[in-house]
Amino acid sequence: MALDRLDLAVEPNEILGLIGPNGSGKTTFFNVATGIYGADAGHITFDGAEITKASSRAIYHAGVSRTFQRSRLSLPLSIFDNIMIGNHKRLNQGLWFNLISRGAFKREFEANYRAARTLVEVFKPQLAGRMFEPIAGLPMIDRRRIEIIRALISQPKLLLLDEPSAGMTHEETTELMDDILQIRLLNKNLAIVIVEHEMGVIERITDRCVVLNFGRKIAEGPYRQVAADRQVQEAYLGVA
Repeated sequence: MALDRLDLAVEPNEILGLIGPNGSGKTTFFNVATGIYGADAGHITFDGAEITKASSRAIYHAGVSRTFQRSRLSLPLSIFDNIMIGNHKRLNQGLWFNLISRGAFKREFEANYRAARTLVEVFKPQLAGRMFEPIAGLPMIDRRRIEIIRALISQPKLLLLDEPSAGMTHEETTELMDDILQIRLLNKNLAIVIVEHEMGVIERITDRCVVLNFGRKIAEGPYRQVAADRQVQEAYLGVA
């Protein structure tokens, strides 16, 4: 089984680390939680409502956003355009509105531009002056920033980050984790679940960790507690 009797909960303003060896079910959990895969059994409850059988679109509208291991940006499009892809539930997509109601369209554009620029300034102020430049000209760390901003622009209650440091140096990873901690300070209602293989990241930014192996939870608790667990060491961290 990809996931086997997995019992997991996350609270508002908590950063939960989801760790384990390759193939342990971490990304599969994200895919089930966001409606990409259907669950054969069990229940997923979010913000008091069951979403087990909900579509990805319905889960997004409920307040769950995510990033992916591999970059999903559209490189020819601008920073602003890529961010707005993550905000389509808040955009008026009606033909009359977009072609005829030019005043209302302008006000909506300006409001969304301000919201996007504000988030960009939190992550990297220098990017705020480049909102209409193509993503293709940005280094990997800035692309990762834009992916996270795109997930945040819809004001989610739960943010799922799938290996956000992939492809970056240690220094870049440290910068990006600083950004994530800053977002947490600014949004007290946001819960974050992060899948990450860089254990320094997990130790630094998480409140609690869940360790998976073969789709099952084998440990849960603060990082130092789970890192000292013999079963976790044998399955993932290595026995000294």
